[in-house]
Amino acid sequence: MNVLLVGSGGREHALAWKINQSPKLDRLFIAPGNAGTQSLGTNLQISDTDIDGLLQFAKKNDVGLTIVGPEAPLASGIVDIFTDAELPIFGPKAAAAKLESSKSFAKKVMGKWGIPTASHVSFNKPDKAIAYLDEITSFPTVIKADGLAAGKGVYICKNKAEAVSAISEIMVSKVFGNAGKTLVIEEFLDGWELSAFAFTDGNSISELVAACDYKRIGEDDTGPNTGGMGAFSPPPIWDQNMKDTIMDLVIRPVIDGMRTDHEPFMGTLFAGMMITNEGPKVVEFNCRLGDPETQVLLPLLDSDLLDIVESCVNGTLESSDVKWSSNSSVAIVLASGGYPNSYSTGHRIGGISHRDEKTKNISRWHHN
Repeated sequence: MNVLLVGSGGREHALAWKINQSPKLDRLFIAPGNAGTQSLGTNLQISDTDIDGLLQFAKKNDVGLTIVGPEAPLASGIVDIFTDAELPIFGPKAAAAKLESSKSFAKKVMGKWGIPTASHVSFNKPDKAIAYLDEITSFPTVIKADGLAAGKGVYICKNKAEAVSAISEIMVSKVFGNAGKTLVIEEFLDGWELSAFAFTDGNSISELVAACDYKRIGEDDTGPNTGGMGAFSPPPIWDQNMKDTIMDLVIRPVIDGMRTDHEPFMGTLFAGMMITNEGPKVVEFNCRLGDPETQVLLPLLDSDLLDIVESCVNGTLESSDVKWSSNSSVAIVLASGGYPNSYSTGHRIGGISHRDEKTKNISRWHHN
């Protein structure tokens, strides 16, 4: 089978590494890929948002399966377009990917289906959002750009001044572009943060696996949010009772709700949650594998990834065996100085080939 993997990050490097372990694989193409993926397949000079270019390549090169890594092409409807062309592709259609591309949509789904989440209010005008701040009786509060902001559109505001500044950056300065046309102000949740992941064909759901990631740039969880500075799996609080609770309260209701009210969700559902004293509450949904969480999860996957993905696409996940190792995994992200604000790129990374025998089982995932 020829496989097309869409994306360019460390997540895609980890996916390419895992896909290469499948006896079903004939050729792997990565669009556009990175320095790490070039040793695992053929990198293509096609952007992950050039959906027509990806479609034409898949048609001309007998691609039997396309796997989408990042969120932007999912929100843009790549799955709809490939499906219409009768090309197998793994990921949710655009209407289902709204669980990630619109936080206010996700909140509506959670509200209808009784999925626990923070109390919240949405705004599409900055003056009304600022006026609402007078109703908040205690800080911190959380302010989020409604749309896709590469994991960076979330502000935890310690006081009203910080909240006003966040609203201004999102809706007036538009630092996240159209993602900030609407914003959500929500209750700050205190507890243990973790992310739960499941494969689904829209009906059946695989066993859950969990990871913890650290989004803030500084030591001791300080500074601005990033796309993720590191992750580990499993969380120390992850046990069968926690798995069952999250499946029953969060994962199964949202899959049932999407199938009943909207578009069936096929792909990987990623539920970012806070485990509070009242139980798990959803912070956000993502509609794909996370980055850097993928880098710690895939080394723990004992099953053939292509088998799982094919069963999701074909609607036969119930008969697929998804097994996770009981081992532990950790990832650390090295970023260029200045990240997540302005930073320089193009620096050569050296020394990777000089690892000693003690680190031979360590994998390295390359970002752009």
